[in-house]
This record gives sequence, structure tokens and C-alpha cells, in this order.
Amino acid sequence: MTGAVTVERDASGAHELVVLDNGLLRVTAAPALGGRILSVRHLGREHLYRNPRLLGEDLQPLPGVVLGPVGGPMSAWHNVGGDKTWPAPQGWDGPGQWAGPPDPVLDSGAYAAETSTAPDGSATLTMTSGDDPRSGLRLVRRLTLEPGASGYRLELEAVNASGVPREWALWNVTQIDGGDGPGGADGGTPADAHGHGVYVGVRGGGPHTVPLVAGDANPATAEHTPSVVRVPAQDVVGKVGFPTASGWLAHVGAAGTLTQRFAVDEGAAYPDEGSRVEVWLEYPVEHPLEHLGGLRPVDRVVECEALGPLTVIAPGESTALTVEFGFGTTAGPVLGVTPQGYWSQPSGPGTAPGADPAPPAVFTALREGTHDGGAPAGEPAGPRPGTAHGPGTPASADRARTHDHHPDQE
Repeated sequence: MTGAVTVERDASGAHELVVLDNGLLRVTAAPALGGRILSVRHLGREHLYRNPRLLGEDLQPLPGVVLGPVGGPMSAWHNVGGDKTWPAPQGWDGPGQWAGPPDPVLDSGAYAAETSTAPDGSATLTMTSGDDPRSGLRLVRRLTLEPGASGYRLELEAVNASGVPREWALWNVTQIDGGDGPGGADGGTPADAHGHGVYVGVRGGGPHTVPLVAGDANPATAEHTPSVVRVPAQDVVGKVGFPTASGWLAHVGAAGTLTQRFAVDEGAAYPDEGSRVEVWLEYPVEHPLEHLGGLRPVDRVVECEALGPLTVIAPGESTALTVEFGFGTTAGPVLGVTPQGYWSQPSGPGTAPGADPAPPAVFTALREGTHDGGAPAGEPAGPRPGTAHGPGTPASADRARTHDHHPDQE
């Protein structure tokens, strides 16, 4: 039987670190740095981006670096990385838009932190922001890790702490290391040949994407399947939105696969031209981008962003969004994400989207004892996947069973 999740609170450095660990996942948060999750290691592999100019391997500030609440233009932002929650829409035209980052309360202010454990061995970290006078919000981030799980649940809440109604959407931003870029490391196999990038489940007839921000260009996208759109690894500073997102996304890179699942409200309005998912890409540029507040990216970073619907929140009331995170060691194109795990194709040269013939799909479970995750979300009805061990990540490595998905098997 898998042991209980361990909880560690380390206040010996410049800011406290709170660690939840179940032996598969080690999740480290820094409540004082905007309630951020700074590190997620799955079987020792780091999935989140951390700014190496601000934080060391111990997740504490480097010598001479002082972090704390800061406001001002984008050029003043201390982007330490990690996973954080903001209100949307973003903008600088009036009180109905969030003029950050930087932001001295929700983005870089100190969050209160509480931990608890449950009889089933799970552990929960709850981080709560101060009351932000600009947005009128108080943000709550509640992370729960269970024994034997290669994923965690992140429950988000935006409370109207002001005395008047406010309209906002929850916006969770996960920053991931973009690695060596689309050309691969040291002249190696290009990332595109492995299918690296972001995969977003979509539904309906489209259009599935909308251009949102062009730092130096708009990110390119491609149809992977009729129900999956891919944002390939590419050197561009910009953002694309997904108004028909079906409720899942996945990032595939050198560390493996990171998935997110969340509910979508088909009848609700969403910010940024109806975007339920947004993907931001950046890479090092020589000069600040003045039309983006002087922002000057210095690393390759991928942001996977899940959004809730725009909601009018009465004083004292709240809006909520739950995001289920999952992690695996596979590094091939993702076909779908289910409550039990995700479907992907084996990685390697020649397995890029559109390769012929397509290799069999592999299911990676996110919890012990899960053997069949059902058909990939949004895929056409067809034969059920087989039950033979597949060629993907070995079950012993992920504590997860994998299966071949052959069209001739029932």
C-alpha cells in the first residue's frame, strides 16, 4: 500500500517553502511569492520553468536578489516562474481589466498558507492572498496531492472582497521551460520531429484559434486531429487563444508530458475573444518590446493557461475553477486526456504529427490500479483499445499501465 503524502515546511531561507511529496510527485510552493508553485518533479524530472537569474536550485533568491511586492510596467516584473493564478481579462484601459503583471498583491504579494492531511493519506496546501484594492479580489489556491498519484488537484477561488459587484474570470498560468528551442539541443533531432509543443482539445466546427498577442509575431498552430490543435515548439513572442477548447491541454517536452483538465461552460462568455485556453510563447530577444510595456524575454518559456468563464461576483461571493494536473514520462503527441490519464503516441524521429503510418496510441494512467482510460476525449466512436502492454513508458517507471491502441482490436 502506498504511504501517506508527506508535508514539509521549511522557513530557513528568505521565504518559506512548502513541499508535498508522495514518492512520485514532489510539489514545492512559495506562498510568499504570490502563492506560486515553484517546482513540480515527477520521478525526478522538473516540469516547471524557474528563472535562473532570480532563484537558485534551492528555490531561494540568488545573492543580491530581493523579491517582494512590486508594481509598475512589465519591464519591472520579477518573473520567477512557476504556476500562479491571475484574474482576467488583462489590460490597462480601466478597472475592469487586470493591469498586471507586475502586481503587488495577487502576483507578487505574500499569501497565507495552511496545510492539512486526510485519513486517506492525502495532503492539502491552501494559499490565500491579501485583498487586492484594484481588482477587489482575494484569491485562494488549494492544492491536494493523493498517495500513488502522478498528478494533483488545484482548486481555485476568486472572492469578491470589495463592497460592489465585480466581473472577472479565473486565469491559471503554468510556466514551463521551453528548452533549447525548435532546433533541438546541440544540433540534435529537432523538437518538432518528436512532436514537442502544446496540444489542446477542441470541439465543434471552429475557428478553433484566435490570435491574441503578437510580440514579434503570432504563434503558428496546426491541426493534429479533428479534435486536437497543436502549438509546435517555435521561436516567437506571442499568444494564441482557443475559444472552442473542450477542457484539456497537454505540454510535451524534454521532461515528458504535463496535462491539465478543467470544466468548460459552453453557454458562458470567456475573456480574450472567448478563449478558454491560451498559450503564450517567448524566447530570448535582443531588445525590449516597447508595445508590451518594455518586456524583454531572456529564456524560452511556454505558458499553458486555463481560464474560467467571466462571472459577475457579488460582494462576499466567489467564482471557482478546478484544474486537474497529470504528469508522465512519455514525450510524444497527445491525442486526448481523460479523468484516468492520457493517450499519446510514442516519441522519436518520424513520429511528428502527420507521420505515416501513425504509430499505435499508448495510455498512461495517473493513478495506481487504473488499467483503461477509455477512448481519447473527443475522438470518434470506434473500437476499444487493447489490453497488451504498449511500447511507451514502462508501467514500472510511471506506476502506470500502458496499452497499444490497435484499430482492429475490440
